[in-house]
Amino acid sequence: MANILVVGSMNMDIVTRVAGLPVPGETIHGLGTGFHAGGKGANQACAASRSGAEVTMAGGLGSDPFGRQLLRQLEEDGINTEAVVNKPETTGIAIITTDSSGENSIILSPGANFSYCTEDLKWLDFSRYDVILLQNEIAGSVNEAVLEKAEAAGVPVCMNPAPVSGFEQALPSRIRLLILNEIEAEACSGVQVADFNEAQTAGRRLLDEGIPQLIITLGNKGSLYMDADGTVIKTPSYPVNAVDTTAAGDTFIGAFAAAYYGGTELVDSLQYASAAAALAVSAAGAQSSIPVKEQVDAFLDQTEA
Repeated sequence: MANILVVGSMNMDIVTRVAGLPVPGETIHGLGTGFHAGGKGANQACAASRSGAEVTMAGGLGSDPFGRQLLRQLEEDGINTEAVVNKPETTGIAIITTDSSGENSIILSPGANFSYCTEDLKWLDFSRYDVILLQNEIAGSVNEAVLEKAEAAGVPVCMNPAPVSGFEQALPSRIRLLILNEIEAEACSGVQVADFNEAQTAGRRLLDEGIPQLIITLGNKGSLYMDADGTVIKTPSYPVNAVDTTAAGDTFIGAFAAAYYGGTELVDSLQYASAAAALAVSAAGAQSSIPVKEQVDAFLDQTEA
């Protein structure tokens, strides 16, 4: 069983379904609104825990009803919340609009996520963990401090540079595994990414910058794994009826980390993560759509039958 520390964001996702996404200046009718536990950090923690890992969540929550609800949700998923810090402001909020094809647009209001600071890290013993998961929805100074402390403790860091705006390009030298989607890969590498061939070109450029391992997810095309030793693995996606893509990437990352750092072979871990993501896009919401290990295993058994 992998022992995973997630340092990252926790948000309340306010999700409104629409027939089509509005254009600037347009007012449209929504088809319904729901409140879902989210935030990239919490999503990845949830996905890892539901895939059998032992997970500790670290980050900031506000002292409001949303914060209390999110904390309770993490604990119900068996996640250790002792490193979650209460902050005297609002909990992070994501305003999400999802269209009939499952595509979405998102506005983030970070709130307490950006109040989580380097001082809050001093209570954490990094040497306890098999891997640390990071994203880009908290202060960059915190991510830098985590990378320094993890390096000193000899613990690998898996980084998801999302949102890619503001991602510090100097960080890759301390990242063991970079997991990013095609948009983030294009922004980080300067190479257009629309298929596996272009993803491989972008991946080589990122590896040249000193990243030992990377995974580029390509939506319904699948994912590409590359490393500094020359390994290249293309993993196809599983065709499903997409309902909501909100937590697909986070589900992939958490599920992969739980499997890979829990001792599962690389190829099998990639297939497991792809299956978990497929199940996630088949349901609405962020954490509410993330499957448990038994569901993913059953899905894989069914597809291989």
